[in-house]
Amino acid sequence: MFKLDRRILTHFDFVQPFLILPIILTSFFLIFEANSFLAEKQFVYMCIGFLAFSFFFFLPIRRLMWLIPLLYWVNIFLLLSTDIFGVEKLGAKRWLEIPFTHFTIQPSELFKPSFILMLAYLIYQKPPPKNGYKIKSFIKLSFYIILPFLLIAKEPDLGTALVLLIVGFGVLFIIGVNYKIWLSIALIVGLCSPMAYTYLLKPYQKQRIQKFISQAPDYQVAQSMIAIGNGGLIGKPQDEATQTHFKFLPISTSDFIFAYMIERFGFLGGLTLILFYILLIFHLLSLNQKLKEDYFARVVLNCVALFIFIYSAVNISMTIGLAPVVGVPLPFFSYGGSSFTIFMIFFGILQHLITFRFSWVEKNK
Repeated sequence: MFKLDRRILTHFDFVQPFLILPIILTSFFLIFEANSFLAEKQFVYMCIGFLAFSFFFFLPIRRLMWLIPLLYWVNIFLLLSTDIFGVEKLGAKRWLEIPFTHFTIQPSELFKPSFILMLAYLIYQKPPPKNGYKIKSFIKLSFYIILPFLLIAKEPDLGTALVLLIVGFGVLFIIGVNYKIWLSIALIVGLCSPMAYTYLLKPYQKQRIQKFISQAPDYQVAQSMIAIGNGGLIGKPQDEATQTHFKFLPISTSDFIFAYMIERFGFLGGLTLILFYILLIFHLLSLNQKLKEDYFARVVLNCVALFIFIYSAVNISMTIGLAPVVGVPLPFFSYGGSSFTIFMIFFGILQHLITFRFSWVEKNK
């Protein structure tokens, strides 16, 4: 695909693996300590994730840019298919069964890379003018954001749908939209929020919000906060981490792994993990200046930064009782294959766009 070039090493962003690898290794240590069987599965997921990273890193994305709209609409078709052919689990049709196998896929997870690439493609084709996008361009871009939001929310998977909505409009805010449009949206959202809560949310979604605003946290959050308090400043040895050791902490290797982290490594350990996420997000955002004229790469890096911020902020807030309990994993840290692989794909695409940018610059001179 590409000739080996010394410029690959000089252009490769080594800061990203420097910040991500400690998160991955710490996660694997905690999962192995909690459940060796899950650790074996997580190791397989990690191998798949690194293979996915390598594939997208060497994939000539800019040359295959014309395929991006097709990829987007194929994934939209998969999302539509869940309503007809979807496998129902816990009252939601979010999965499709692969024919002749017992394996299932979750189209909403597969959709995320195509969502990022489609936004990048559209903005690259028509960059924003000096004063930002006007209403016509904004409506066109909004269509590609709102359509998957509605399809995923209908499954129902409101958490994933809202994340895509926030990431999509967050990127438009960073790239540039006329300020009058944002003021109008803020007014409309403020007026429609009560009706949306009353008529659009499912009963279990309202229940989560009601539990969140009630005085007493529910069982999961209460046990999570006990685990955090048990960790103290520097954490507890494995045999003294009673919340995890005696299975009081629910889903300790996935949704509530941050509480497990603090129980083992204390406040300082949790603070260090948060610092790594903050540094990663700020590093990605700082690349906006370096890639100022490359709108395709800028959209991708801002989408990735927003995904990292939203997922980590919601997950951590959830474990300490500052947000409703939703199934949002901690990036590169929670146990699971789909989330880890998707984020590795994100960074494979981003590293490709940064590392091989020199060939794109030469072509456009």
